[in-house]
Amino acid sequence: MSRATQPRTRLTRAEQQEQTKARLLASSAALFAERGVNGASVEQIAEHAGYSRGAFYSNFADKQALVAALLMERTRHEAEEVGAIVLNPDASFDERMETLRAWHRARAVHAREWLILRTELWLHAVRTADRGLLDRIEERERFARQMLAEGIATAFTTPGTEPTPPDDPAFLGLIMHALEDGLLIQRLIAPEGTSDTVVVDAVDLLIRSWKALGRENAGSSS
Repeated sequence: MSRATQPRTRLTRAEQQEQTKARLLASSAALFAERGVNGASVEQIAEHAGYSRGAFYSNFADKQALVAALLMERTRHEAEEVGAIVLNPDASFDERMETLRAWHRARAVHAREWLILRTELWLHAVRTADRGLLDRIEERERFARQMLAEGIATAFTTPGTEPTPPDDPAFLGLIMHALEDGLLIQRLIAPEGTSDTVVVDAVDLLIRSWKALGRENAGSSS
């Protein structure tokens, strides 16, 4: 059978819906970066993706639900990228930190827009007491903290050389996540003295301090 006469594979209904959702998310990311969240309407997002307003509401309850999905998608994507760096078995701790610094420098171009996006979303959810949206935000936060906890645990698992973490990695991940958010806010409103790599610099300091504390705890208990 020639290529011209081969039957075309048709997408299933579920595949079509996923494709539509992916295009709407990509469209919203582009428009939000260009115009801000409030500057892009549902109609504009749908039109930019090549769909109707009805197609939008077939996939998302409202624009806030789309923002939550967009943030979760970005978080998962970033977790994959950072995980590949942090879990690299061929790199030393210092090498991983330097690679993370380079990653943050590249990411800094859109850091402001994404922080504003997150802030607008959770403020809207809190003000409206939207339980469904709050649950989506909580899911995103739990996922981010879990990824940090796994990264912290990895930093303490080099055989024969690393101490035990000074506390539960989940708790340390929460501390790191809160510090990251605070530093990003400071960089947004008072950028002087906060570089593109300020988050990694803080993480580097925390991990080294926690390792020293872990060694101290191990020495005092021996």
